[in-house]
Amino acid sequence: MGDGRKSLLVALAGNPNSGKTSLFNALTGAHHKVGNYPGVTVEKREGTIVHRDVELRIVDLPGIYSLTAYSLDEVVTRDFMLDEKPDIVIDVLDSTNLERNLYLCLQFQELGIPMVAALNMSDEAEAKGLYIDSGLLSSALGVPMVKTVGSAGKGTLALLDAVLDAAEREKSGKMPQYGAEIEGKLGPLQAALSRDAEFAATYPVRWFAVKLLERDSDAMKRLAAHREGPAVDALAGEARAWITRHFGKDSEIVMSEQRYGYIRGAAAEAVRKDPVDRARVTERIDAFLMHPLLGLPLFFLVMWSVFKLTFALGDLPTTWLQSLFGFLAQRASTALPEGILRSLVVDGIIGGVGGVFSFVPLIVILFFCLSILEDTGYMARAAFLTDRFLHAVGLHGQSFMPMVLGFGCSVPAIMATRTLKSPRDRIATILAVPFMSCGAKLPVYVLLAGAFFPRNPGGVVMAVYIIGIVLSLVSTVFLRKTVLKGASTPFVMELPPYRLPTLRGILWHVWGKTWQYTRKAGTVILGASLLVWAITTFPVPSDLGARSAELAQTATAANPTATGTEISAAVERGLAEYRMEYSAAGRLGKFLEPAVAPLGFNWKIGVASITGFAAKELVVSTLGILYGAETTEAEHSEGLRQALRDDPGLSPLVAFTLMLFILVMPPCFAALGTIKSEAGWKWLGFQIAYSLTLAWVVAFAARNAGLLLGLA
Repeated sequence: MGDGRKSLLVALAGNPNSGKTSLFNALTGAHHKVGNYPGVTVEKREGTIVHRDVELRIVDLPGIYSLTAYSLDEVVTRDFMLDEKPDIVIDVLDSTNLERNLYLCLQFQELGIPMVAALNMSDEAEAKGLYIDSGLLSSALGVPMVKTVGSAGKGTLALLDAVLDAAEREKSGKMPQYGAEIEGKLGPLQAALSRDAEFAATYPVRWFAVKLLERDSDAMKRLAAHREGPAVDALAGEARAWITRHFGKDSEIVMSEQRYGYIRGAAAEAVRKDPVDRARVTERIDAFLMHPLLGLPLFFLVMWSVFKLTFALGDLPTTWLQSLFGFLAQRASTALPEGILRSLVVDGIIGGVGGVFSFVPLIVILFFCLSILEDTGYMARAAFLTDRFLHAVGLHGQSFMPMVLGFGCSVPAIMATRTLKSPRDRIATILAVPFMSCGAKLPVYVLLAGAFFPRNPGGVVMAVYIIGIVLSLVSTVFLRKTVLKGASTPFVMELPPYRLPTLRGILWHVWGKTWQYTRKAGTVILGASLLVWAITTFPVPSDLGARSAELAQTATAANPTATGTEISAAVERGLAEYRMEYSAAGRLGKFLEPAVAPLGFNWKIGVASITGFAAKELVVSTLGILYGAETTEAEHSEGLRQALRDDPGLSPLVAFTLMLFILVMPPCFAALGTIKSEAGWKWLGFQIAYSLTLAWVVAFAARNAGLLLGLA
């Protein structure tokens, strides 16, 4: 530190649903940043706080149940512990389910890192008749225990005090003991591992010895770095064989049982449970929401209500923002002289980015509703409700949450697949997520539905959302029977109790997602909009004067009674069309037109679809630029909608076909980059080729079905 202040690296870890995120927010406040772990697209949140003149850099690790690394979450947490070597660990425990949470606590103790345990949700535990003597439990386990309520910020100062006190000791408390038989095998293994000083400095030997008894595949690979690796491996093999013979069970099962035995012994006197006569609220609510017959219909009703509410509440503020950007475009047109600068500001910047910003209210409301459902615990139950159905199509029950997140943004949705342990289940879910209509696709749907289906735009948009869900399921069935053959793993997931969401927690989620959307609008979309403006503006034809005279002559001959104003307008429209076709975008569109013509698309639609590869919002801003300056007010503006309706090449059928094409085509660059990080180049290439082919086939089928039904 430049100011001489001491700094500590603190790992915040714990089980899923232990309230870790709430506690992290309570500890760090607004002083945190979000990034990714090196080499893995898994969200990394890091916050900084100063307490007692010590800077604590707190890293919020993914929620896990064990340090045996199967899922990406577990890999990230374990690698962080081994490679980053934090100064201290805060293990967040769910006080309502203490024994299960202490299982991970023991594994952190085995690492030998100083630690403090946060007995989180202590208020909920007491409401259920569970009373934890934190002093007794701390003495029994050798780990400082502090009662906290993360959602309310209670106990945070005491927790920070305990962290600094534990860090000053620079040594962990006592190690868990697993009985004479196990300890008799761990001792020689620890001694053998310690014979390589460099290896012992890299890995905690106690933890490593336990992992060898558990037949941990990652630990056995790391053993190759030990200078006596083969001898240690042989010794571990003998120890595992002895344990299996002695206990009559596999050594990994024995270690698990010994841990739970140690936990029960430590908690026996520290936890008192009083009888609670009344039926638990959670069980009574579940009897209704998890009903075998009513559960799924209720879930679909809830999701339908979310989307209806989003459009109902978001319409007015969206209109206000559209009017604001329309006003800005008008003022810019008045203030700037006609020419390249005015075109850049009005068409490129305001027309390209303004419309994307105008949809922020819809994004805010959608994420607000989804955050409430998630924080109350309902989304975890929805995963169970849909598990049987998802298994039937080759997905996993835990695929549900990434797919729901896909309605907001594909990037965190794809990242959420890391909780799936089976590689096939992960890849199947990753390939299914982009079919969900993310928030970036919503502006395209709203524009086209408003222009060509004015009587029921909401119904058309909802239909596209449903088609996306159906396509994701049908596609998954096909993939699981071809390139992803294999059985799905069983679905095991904890159902958290129902909780009243806190306004602070909800606003935190909404702010994070909204900022991600607006940041993209102000950076990626701004840059891409300027690029689209450039390729639609340059090169400029050199014969505009001659072309203008020709157009005036043609307009006069076509309508001899036309006024000078009408002729000038016709000439301006003709020149705009001529400049557009002469530009780089026009030439690209003409080149692509044979490929998209069977779908009913003209060259302008082809160009707009290409820009959608960068970000789906760009489809709308590109159409605004391609259809002229009078359309720059915003996507919902009557100018752009009327311009689209006036194009003889467009119709309701073409508009609906375009919506389907945008729905199925490859996701944005950010999502593609996430797929590459999570699944590798092979599946990235497959995703692009597969979704692009499927998008063309679906659009072609929809157009021709519409023609056969006489819907043109």
